[in-house]
Amino acid sequence: MGGLSEPVLRFALSLTEKDHPRVALLPTAGGDGDGGIVRMYELLSAHADIEAVRLFGVPDRPRDRIEAADAVLVPGGNTANMLAVWRVHGIDDALGAAWRGGAVLAGWSAGANCWFESSVTDSYRPGLDPLHDGLGFLSGSFCPHYDSEELRRPVYRELVDAGFPAGYAADDDAAFHFEGMELLEVVVSQPAANGYRVEPGAETPIAGRLVT
Repeated sequence: MGGLSEPVLRFALSLTEKDHPRVALLPTAGGDGDGGIVRMYELLSAHADIEAVRLFGVPDRPRDRIEAADAVLVPGGNTANMLAVWRVHGIDDALGAAWRGGAVLAGWSAGANCWFESSVTDSYRPGLDPLHDGLGFLSGSFCPHYDSEELRRPVYRELVDAGFPAGYAADDDAAFHFEGMELLEVVVSQPAANGYRVEPGAETPIAGRLVT
């Protein structure tokens, strides 16, 4: 996912094939802030049993709670900080186990960056930098906010042309749906939104299927 989109979030939950799935919300990238957690409850509590898994303070069985979930949602924030905290607590391993067990893993911004080997991030400063130590569940690289932040496209294109791993970019109302490591489709909540395949010297739009 590129940015927060309620229809796309509901689509992600539908992939669990459960009427009211158990969802582990991992708000680590935003410092476990209450505002983001409340927002997710407001959007999705009618559709899922949501449990916020906090890692700041004293964590309460975070790995067990993730591995028991039907879906894991990862909001945006600081990608690099999130990955570091996850690794301290073994969350990277728990997410891998959940993924192999058939759980749906989804997120936007930092929560989309994390699944790939590499990504474009503003974790280190107001500008954009390459990040090379994602979880690597998906090969290549990812860039969110392709239509909403003017530097995203030129920076990502320049990085890929210079040898950064090829990958995908998403407009804010677009999301990539992978099954395992295979891309099945792009879904969008606005007709103008697209996904993109970005390779050295080439950017190929991927039209999305509209979800409402």
